[in-house]
Amino acid sequence: MSSKPINVEEIKQELIAKMPTKVARKRAKAIVPGAGGSGEAIPEIQANVRTVPGIITQRGCTYAGCKGVVLGPSRDIVNLTHGPIGCGFYSWLTRRNETDAGPDGDNFIPYCFSTDLTEHDIVFGGMKKLSAAIQEAYDNFHPKAISVFSTCPVGLIGDDIHSVARQMQEKLGITVFANSCEGYRGVSQSAGHHIANNQIMKHIIGTGETPVEGKYKINLLGEYNIGGDAFEIERILKKCGITLIATFSGNSTVESFREAHFADLNTVMCHRSLNYVAEMMETKFGIPWIKVNFIGAHATAKSLRRIATYFEDQELMDRVEQVIAEEMPAIETAIKDIRPRTEGKTAMMFVGGSRAHHYQELFGELGMKVLCAGYEFAHRDDYEGRQVMSKIKVDADSRNIEELEVVQDATRYKPRKTPEQLEALKAKGVEVKDYDGMIGQMSKDSLIIDDISQYETEKIIEIMKPDIFCAGIKEKYIIQKMGMPMKQLHNYDIGGPYAGFVGAINWYRDIDRMVNSKIWSLTKAPWQSEGPELEASYVAE
Repeated sequence: MSSKPINVEEIKQELIAKMPTKVARKRAKAIVPGAGGSGEAIPEIQANVRTVPGIITQRGCTYAGCKGVVLGPSRDIVNLTHGPIGCGFYSWLTRRNETDAGPDGDNFIPYCFSTDLTEHDIVFGGMKKLSAAIQEAYDNFHPKAISVFSTCPVGLIGDDIHSVARQMQEKLGITVFANSCEGYRGVSQSAGHHIANNQIMKHIIGTGETPVEGKYKINLLGEYNIGGDAFEIERILKKCGITLIATFSGNSTVESFREAHFADLNTVMCHRSLNYVAEMMETKFGIPWIKVNFIGAHATAKSLRRIATYFEDQELMDRVEQVIAEEMPAIETAIKDIRPRTEGKTAMMFVGGSRAHHYQELFGELGMKVLCAGYEFAHRDDYEGRQVMSKIKVDADSRNIEELEVVQDATRYKPRKTPEQLEALKAKGVEVKDYDGMIGQMSKDSLIIDDISQYETEKIIEIMKPDIFCAGIKEKYIIQKMGMPMKQLHNYDIGGPYAGFVGAINWYRDIDRMVNSKIWSLTKAPWQSEGPELEASYVAE
């Protein structure tokens, strides 16, 4: 093992040292130091570009983002994968998205719907099979909506899934829509988020006619109820007297999507996956949006205060302060007990969405330092902040995704705030259409890596030796074999919820157990092994 580098630039050089020159040059642009508290400009990072061929990435495909992330957690939409059964892995959810089936009992999340295309269908086309599958799903489940997802072979053979969806919608009298989300269509699963958002906007959002009652009405965008997170957030909002119309898309229903335009504020958790909907709803219906974070006790309190400030209602502000005062003693008790055992320990996080950003709040509450972090499918604004949006060039991959031309709704557009009111809110710390990036949050001696590879993962662990590593299922067992606790933040393993006040306490306890367990000292990383080394050579030599 090499001696430990003394600064992040040396660490970066060691990460790319064994790569071919061209690959190293490209990867160097995706690795930058943090800038938090340094007073220096936020460095530009390379993001949302195709992974270098041959590098083992942790990314998912466009189909996974469209079906597995955005639309999959909706409980009363039949999500039908049009493709071979191998693609059906994401036909059934793998991320522990929970839901409350409600009085109607509709919950199609546990089911796996697929057209199961075979070689015969690939040669002769699968459109008739798709029509039959939609009919069968309707006959058996009578859903309120059916969504179709195309996988790679379907895009290659040219099945017109949109015409089939239109025909079946006319025949069945329910909403049927299709998503051209072939896995190769975009750089990563991020493209699938955009595609799903477009279709929800085109076919569902704003089609409801019955007004929603409530004094303070909001939508929550980019929350997927993994491990019950949305349940905890719903509990807190209800306790504050805030009416949550729709969550996109954890614990969601078709009807809640249809009524979402009645909200007076959109709050955005994962801006990477749902900021498209927030933008379109503002243009079409006049609903402003703000960034929130319900991961971390103090972040939750801050977000509640921002929502209350937005509504400019003293009654709501007082109620929010009362709820925070009721919830924080349990937080303080847990931290007082646990923090002495976690203080000074270190972590790394490489996950999707905003989680590598949000969860730094929770580690901070435990006195832990994040040494290194990154996203699987981020864009530059996720790292650098929303102010760089105008500087991001539209590339060929982005042009593969339909850009909706959204205009003001003739009857439903109603500005919730005047420009003067929004400017006054900004002075109070509530800025609409804005969020900070991860680079500005992390210290200068930390490292940010976009689309980290397996090799880079192993190397950064070897160099920096964190006490815990947070990532997804693809990295889990490799990291554990290196003698390191690994926390899944894509589906929480068996943990959660981790959102809100109750979730924060769950997190403190789980991280305490993991970083202080003695079992990891019994597992030796490859470079710690004293066993024999195997050597080999090519026969041709």
